[in-house]
Amino acid sequence: MDLLVDYFSQVEWEDIIFSGLRILLILIVVWIGLHLVRKALDKLYSRLASQDRAKDQIAAGEAAKRADTIVRLLRQGVYVVVWLMAGLIVLREIGMDIAPILASAGIVGLAVGFGAQNLVRDVISGFFIILENQARVGDVAIINGEAGIIEAINFRTTILRDLSGTVHVFSNGAISSLSNMTRDWSAYLLDMGVAYKEDTDHVIEVMKRVASELKEDAHFGPLILDDLEVFGVNQFADSAVVIRVRLRTRPMHQWEVGREYLRRIKKAFDAEGIEIPFPHRSVYFGEASRPVAMQLSDDRVQVEPDTPPKGPD
Repeated sequence: MDLLVDYFSQVEWEDIIFSGLRILLILIVVWIGLHLVRKALDKLYSRLASQDRAKDQIAAGEAAKRADTIVRLLRQGVYVVVWLMAGLIVLREIGMDIAPILASAGIVGLAVGFGAQNLVRDVISGFFIILENQARVGDVAIINGEAGIIEAINFRTTILRDLSGTVHVFSNGAISSLSNMTRDWSAYLLDMGVAYKEDTDHVIEVMKRVASELKEDAHFGPLILDDLEVFGVNQFADSAVVIRVRLRTRPMHQWEVGREYLRRIKKAFDAEGIEIPFPHRSVYFGEASRPVAMQLSDDRVQVEPDTPPKGPD
């Protein structure tokens, strides 16, 4: 009992009280800071989701998913940093030397950094893919030469399913090229070949008329954003004059609109007598040579099988 009395009599209660108050103050400041961070991240979440919906880029569910992914990552990073700093300060207040802890943490972090370079690269790349909205779930994209629909975008991998159903998994850090075919708007580009004898102005008028009729359609009209863009005669091919046009559509509807446009173009060209050429070859003899008249004859020599051949007289 006397030992306990002597021990407590040697304790500097004033220092303990002040240290406790400082620790309490640190925890209060941390709580207030995290509360403010939480409020700021909630506003960021609402802003990101509303911006995506206002731009008509993605559906409300996908906008919320993208915003939630970004905010969750930022929240976790801020929480880890704040609590780590607060823990070190508290340890210092209770009299512990945090220098060895910092040195050990640096060594461990260096070792982990060398061992997990690819993982860190994938996570950082995935974060910027989501943050910059380079691609989203449901987009049709070409990643490293593979085309398909993006089924999932994680912080480490991006999952793509092609038209045959094959699933391709790409590490975000290994994505060297990403071509998004359905961001904001899409387009159906058509190189229309007609015969050399056709009047290109008349052909363009027919194509514009068909596009206008398609835009007035109850189903296809809302999918088309602008009138038909005519770039003009694009090429003199071997057997056709190529006219290039473009239809701008809502994302992922360019193929649906394009197929219907081709169907109507074929019917309109047939009605107008406009020739869509197919590969053929013409023989030209030049100016000095006159055309050679050829006539096919269907005359057949019938030989009686029972009649013996005539011998020499």
